[in-house]
Amino acid sequence: MKGKHLILMIVQIYEIQDPWQAEQCIALGVDHIGSVLLSEYGWRQPSLKDVIFLSEGTEVKNILIPLFDDMDTLERSLDYYCPYYIHFCDSLTDHLGRPVDLERIIRFQCNLKEKFPEICIIRSIPIPRAGMAQDFPTLEIARTLEPASDLFLIDTWLEKEPVQGFIGITGRPADWDLSRELVRQSDIPVILAGGLSPENVFEALLKVCPYGADSCTHTSEVDRDGKVIRFQKDFRKVQEFVKEVRKFNKFRVTSS
Repeated sequence: MKGKHLILMIVQIYEIQDPWQAEQCIALGVDHIGSVLLSEYGWRQPSLKDVIFLSEGTEVKNILIPLFDDMDTLERSLDYYCPYYIHFCDSLTDHLGRPVDLERIIRFQCNLKEKFPEICIIRSIPIPRAGMAQDFPTLEIARTLEPASDLFLIDTWLEKEPVQGFIGITGRPADWDLSRELVRQSDIPVILAGGLSPENVFEALLKVCPYGADSCTHTSEVDRDGKVIRFQKDFRKVQEFVKEVRKFNKFRVTSS
């Protein structure tokens, strides 16, 4: 990041939906704990409020990611949960990689920031897989949205996403070269997501040098057929993921 001195990279783990899993993450040293509001119709969930409450008074930051954009419901949700971060991951391009109306998104985020100045905004920025889409407008999108955002999260773009209309949970890495370009361009912190696992996160951090590393798919439990079980974390994998990021931090400090 331009103008930033060396800082230790953080660990962010997503799809933590109950207090017990949040406690496990905190005990393992996770820095950011992310929870998901799946619907505007079931936005009020006491268990998620308990997840957010657990991090209060600690250095751990909580995140709420809504899978809806109804402003009235979103405002009620923020009043109820009072998260540190609100994370928007709706698609910023069509299936051909052409940007949507970014000015509408800027107005939406600025309006929210005026009403909730104490809540920071994370915005997911799409990056395709390596070699998948030439001239993808990642850097243009980021430059446009940066003034209305507090933090970016890089996630993988696949033309057709697992959850229609939203970026993420692909389980596949984004182009790390383009990711590094975004980190270098950005004046706000950038977290790397997209297919990160205990096996590849050290290499990814070495290549991209982001603010932190995010994991969802590859720190989740799997069934007998190897299919990911959403909202169920494998804490052995979480522990290994944290260990690899901490190992990179030591390497970075001793190499600087």
